[in-house]
Amino acid sequence: MRIWNRVRNSLAALGMALFASGAGSATPPTARPAMWKVADADTTIYLFGTIHLLPPGTKWRSPAFDAAAAGSDTLVVETLIDEKHPETTIGELFKLAVSPGLPPLAARVKPARRAALAKAIANSGLPARAFDRLETWAAGFLLLGAQFKAIGLDSGSGVETALKQQFEAGGKSIAQLETNAEQLSFFDKLSEATQREFLDGVLDDPATMKAQFGTMLAAWSKGNVAAMAKSFNDELDDSPEMLDALLARRNANWARWVTGRLAKPGTVLVAVGAGHLAGDKSVVKLLQKQGVNVRRIQ
Repeated sequence: MRIWNRVRNSLAALGMALFASGAGSATPPTARPAMWKVADADTTIYLFGTIHLLPPGTKWRSPAFDAAAAGSDTLVVETLIDEKHPETTIGELFKLAVSPGLPPLAARVKPARRAALAKAIANSGLPARAFDRLETWAAGFLLLGAQFKAIGLDSGSGVETALKQQFEAGGKSIAQLETNAEQLSFFDKLSEATQREFLDGVLDDPATMKAQFGTMLAAWSKGNVAAMAKSFNDELDDSPEMLDALLARRNANWARWVTGRLAKPGTVLVAVGAGHLAGDKSVVKLLQKQGVNVRRIQ
């Protein structure tokens, strides 16, 4: 399977599918995702792997998770997005994405993929001319939203959305590890060749994407960390640039954040894309290599 098929699907688990919404799922699964605990004398940090977009009705809570969330003073997510009013996030995207003198988007894909591109643009509901002004990564990012919608994924059913609502209702604080601009900049800094590979993968048939996403969702639902690592991360090894942009640098930053947060008292629930907590390059492994006691509790 090409790496870009996997990367495209993994964005939902890496917390970077910012603009997708969609229809229902016939048989939403019951999930029990993996969760870890880092603690010292006066600080507890829970690490919970999420999927940002889920089929509506997916059941992912458990007694252990509910206890961790209820006992936490603060929720920390990758980046804060107001799904009801996404104008700020979209504005950050266009600040980075609009560049003068770009070739038409159709010229940036292989001739054999131009019909698929035209179909994806039509499904997006956005005017075709608007895509020609966008850098290749941004065009692919927006078209990815139409793909997620086609396979029935809904940002309103994602883990982060539910948790933010819960913590807001409880009057608890919510923080982020990255700003919208910082998160989007990981794509903006990719080489043009890598951006075009990404766009090419976005144009694949939604039915194929749905089957691949199902494999990923099953691994997450069962808390199968080995399968999660294989599904989310292994094939990124074939693209050092994408591996560095999406995982390596971010995971290192977040591991430093966790160790720094241990110096302050309190209880924190950190909810990040499950791909960041699975595999040899994960936040969990980085913390363990630093001698931090990380205990899996679900």
